[in-house]
Amino acid sequence: MRCLLPLFLLLVVPAGWAKNYDLDYQVRFLPEEDQAEVSIRLEKGEVVRKLAFDLGDQERFSDFVAEGEWTLESPQRGVWKPAEGEATLSYKVRISHQRDSGRYDARMTSDWALLRGDDLIPPAFLDQLDGVRLVARLQFDLPPGWKSVETGWPRIGKNRFRIDNPERLFDRPVGWMVAGKIGSRRTQIGHTMLTVAAPVGEGMRRMDVTTFLTFVWPHMEEVFPRPLDKLLIVGADDPMWRGGLSASNSLFLHSDRPLVSENGTSSLVHELVHVVSRIRDTDRSDWISEGIAEYYAIELMRRAGGLSEDRHAKTMARLKNWSKNVSSLRTERSTGPVTARAVLLLRDLDAELRKGTGNRHSLDDVTRALMRLEKVSTKDFIEISENVLGERSKVLESRLLR
Repeated sequence: MRCLLPLFLLLVVPAGWAKNYDLDYQVRFLPEEDQAEVSIRLEKGEVVRKLAFDLGDQERFSDFVAEGEWTLESPQRGVWKPAEGEATLSYKVRISHQRDSGRYDARMTSDWALLRGDDLIPPAFLDQLDGVRLVARLQFDLPPGWKSVETGWPRIGKNRFRIDNPERLFDRPVGWMVAGKIGSRRTQIGHTMLTVAAPVGEGMRRMDVTTFLTFVWPHMEEVFPRPLDKLLIVGADDPMWRGGLSASNSLFLHSDRPLVSENGTSSLVHELVHVVSRIRDTDRSDWISEGIAEYYAIELMRRAGGLSEDRHAKTMARLKNWSKNVSSLRTERSTGPVTARAVLLLRDLDAELRKGTGNRHSLDDVTRALMRLEKVSTKDFIEISENVLGERSKVLESRLLR
């Protein structure tokens, strides 16, 4: 038995003993072309069997050059089999992107670029050797006159960031980023380093956002106890998307959007709930993620003292009037009235939970349980809520959920 033990230890290698190799992303913005030149460099190409990229809108990508073998298996799928030794895949990607409304959710001018890293590095299936760990870093090469760059990732040097996402095998620099002639404000809120950044002259109220979150964030952390080391909030004026768009470690908010709207809700807090909760739905249950985001966009302001009980009641009354014609919450994509009706149902469920458990439990407990699931259906939501309540829920017997 003593002779077999050393062999057993060699076969069972802890993940921490994996051999590290560099995975370097280099991004060079080309404002005159509305493109970026991207290179993906592997320190040792033979440790990766292949990277299969989902190119999506393939027309955005061009000029692929690979050390090794590059194959376009379809307009949406490209496969790179790296050469041995140091190997690089390079290409160009178009930056500016307009939605059907004509508004931009990514844009580059002569002075700045505002986009998601998801647009630069497409998602990919990574097939690598066992016992290998790729250590990813992102480096920007900025045009003359561009000041700096901000991302939702930890900074490790000038325009250089460490990319490490334990939830992914292939570490991509996802999330919002802004580069160029930009202004930034940074502060520590709770356990999170907050950065608010935007191009100069785009009307982003950086200090307003920073101050507002100083009051709301402690209550956010109580409800959503998910560690977030860094949070980036970016913004710009027209013709950017006139709303908010969240990502895993960051969010975009149009600079003209108020921190608190006239109807008592907050687009900023709504998008932040998406960022920190990461609740995703399935089976025509978009009302869950959107309803929870809007419910806490109101509730967290109330808990922070920014919304009086009288104003809170008026906000609920507006939501009731707005959603009076909603007959079902079950839909693939929640509209404004559907989300409003979902908020009212969640409010009633919270009251039922508090009363039924003698104030020991609330919707906060349900929400924290939902955060542990990869995706949530209406059936999951009902089961979790009734488990917290300890009996069948009268609120969730509503026809709205059928």
